[in-house]
Amino acid sequence: MRALPGGARVYVGIIVVSAVAIVLIGPYSGIDLGTLVLMVVLFVVAESISTHVLVDDEKAGISPSSAVALAAVVLVGPAGAAVVGFACCLALRRQILVKRAFNGAQYALAAYTAGHVYLLLGGTVGVPGQSDFPEIVFPYVAAVLTHTLINSLLIGLLMWGLGAGRAAGPRPRRWRPLLALEVTSIGYQMLGLAIAAVWGAVGIVAPLLILLPLFIARWTFGQQIAEARAHEATLATLCQAVETKDYYTRGHCMRVAEGAAMIAAELGMSAERVQKIRYAGMLHDIGKLGVPTKVIQKTGKLTDDEYAAIKLHPTRGYEIVREISFLDEALAGIRHHHERLDGRGYPMGLVGMEIPESARIISVADVFDCLTSTRSYRKAWSVEEAIAELRRCAGTQFDPKMVEALVRAVSREGWQTPDIAEPPGGHYGSTEDTELEGSNAPTSAEPAKRGGDEATKAAESTSAGVVTGGQDR
Repeated sequence: MRALPGGARVYVGIIVVSAVAIVLIGPYSGIDLGTLVLMVVLFVVAESISTHVLVDDEKAGISPSSAVALAAVVLVGPAGAAVVGFACCLALRRQILVKRAFNGAQYALAAYTAGHVYLLLGGTVGVPGQSDFPEIVFPYVAAVLTHTLINSLLIGLLMWGLGAGRAAGPRPRRWRPLLALEVTSIGYQMLGLAIAAVWGAVGIVAPLLILLPLFIARWTFGQQIAEARAHEATLATLCQAVETKDYYTRGHCMRVAEGAAMIAAELGMSAERVQKIRYAGMLHDIGKLGVPTKVIQKTGKLTDDEYAAIKLHPTRGYEIVREISFLDEALAGIRHHHERLDGRGYPMGLVGMEIPESARIISVADVFDCLTSTRSYRKAWSVEEAIAELRRCAGTQFDPKMVEALVRAVSREGWQTPDIAEPPGGHYGSTEDTELEGSNAPTSAEPAKRGGDEATKAAESTSAGVVTGGQDR
């Protein structure tokens, strides 16, 4: 416990001592010892095979053990359920002693409280019979909600204690995934009543009959997670290959992927579509692998041939990854993310809603990250300045719906800009470029190649109208 902050150490100690006291005091009169032992064994087994998932970049667990804990509330009462919950300390997994003790105490207190709520509302201890239904459902549901509330409260207080005094992160925690996790846990707990109902007929086989389909589903879910992680690792490697060509685009693909996912989620798309669009963001510049490095890194004016090579990268990117079956909708986003609503984009000059939805999303996220990132010729814009520029270009270059979705998502979740403070050498572009950084020179009506006359240089450092995506020209 020495690794914990002082306040958290005291809190954990109070929780553990309270749970131990409850377990020692009981009472255990009228409880069938054989049933209690079997429930403990089942709880330990179920807790040992919990599914771990990532929620907001933190590991969380989904375990069928909560169903056993709530079945114990019905079969062996509050004190027996507390013993079953405290058995979490015996779970077969690598955990430090403090975490084991707190987890066991947390489950014990939650089950004990849920058990008393169950009794208070008219529930009876023992194997429920046909005559107990449907009256038993209400006190059981109340016990489930109580268990969830106490569990969440105890964990929340611990996390608050551990986070006291820390600086706030760049963006707030996303509560939607956490809520989904809690709803899943409640679903497991509701199965506890089914376990209790068939316990009298089949005994220890009851949890197997009820939970076996869930174990199979859990295994399948685990396989899908492993496959998704393999896909993610492969795409991340491709992103790194692209970004090694340019110091200023390190992390660009992943940030565009994040921004695109934020837009897609804000539009209410399904989780599967959000993931596909995220893949498109990761790979939108993959075609630059076919562009010479000297062209990517060139800070001066591009020749016509060099500019033509740059304009080919969306098509080349599509050709590189089109045989990857799981990308699906992402392919259209990769191929058309440089199209413009007014038809002046490339590679096909699509107009308006002819542009695939995924591409319209990637376009906004791409330019937003470009503007809020440092480049060789200018410092990064603020988020507010970038949003204003996206809105100015909405309807001509960008889909206004996508722009506003990004604005809402960023205002709620924030945006983490890259940490490149200044280019190598400590200055941005040439002296002439620096002098023009804050000028009010007019924006070029057509996308311009890098360099050129003074008005074009100024436009490049002040307008998204000539950025149109990851490659600033």
